[in-house]
Amino acid sequence: MAGQTIHPEGWAPALGYANGMLMPDGTLHVGGQIGWNRDKKFETGDFIGQMEQTLSNIVEIVRAAGGDVPDIGRLTWFVKDKSTYLAHQREIGDAYRRVMGRHFPAMSLVVVADLVEDEALIEIEATAFIGTESNP
Repeated sequence: MAGQTIHPEGWAPALGYANGMLMPDGTLHVGGQIGWNRDKKFETGDFIGQMEQTLSNIVEIVRAAGGDVPDIGRLTWFVKDKSTYLAHQREIGDAYRRVMGRHFPAMSLVVVADLVEDEALIEIEATAFIGTESNP
């Protein structure tokens, strides 16, 4: 049995990738999300704003698969500027909690030279487990 593509209602089409893949065992793989909105438009060039939008995108995908924030087990962050990340720890924590509450899954942070979308300052991918009747 193949995985099911997860695409939140009303989002612009994902071309050449899936926003999420829900596997038969309930594992949800969320592809790297960036700080644009459902129309693939950046509303801010600010790191904190993009980070909050990125996390909101992940949560929306998880919810479209039938899960919620506590189902997220892993986040991998890719940032273009380590110094920006380190200089804004308080704001990052505040924005994180606005979206994720006090749920802190396993996380990694990777500093990268660039991201595919020029305006993107951050990309985050996630793994969640969506319980089903056969996989509680």
